[in-house]
Amino acid sequence: MKANILSLLTDALPAVDFESDFLFSELDSLGIATIIVLLAKEYNISLDATDVTPKNFKTIDAIVNMVASKIEQK
Repeated sequence: MKANILSLLTDALPAVDFESDFLFSELDSLGIATIIVLLAKEYNISLDATDVTPKNFKTIDAIVNMVASKIEQK
């Protein structure tokens, strides 16, 4: 799952370093919105503003964990 998410997000946002330990600080509101839309569509999950937290977007692993958690809740 991590490789798929990383590939998907890197293709959509090539200027962002998704291997950063402080990913949230590299994202602007458009980048975050792009990530939410792409992941919701790719994994058929519901993501909204309450999911946009520094904890959920700190690293690529945190994003993967958030997606996995949303899939489990379905």
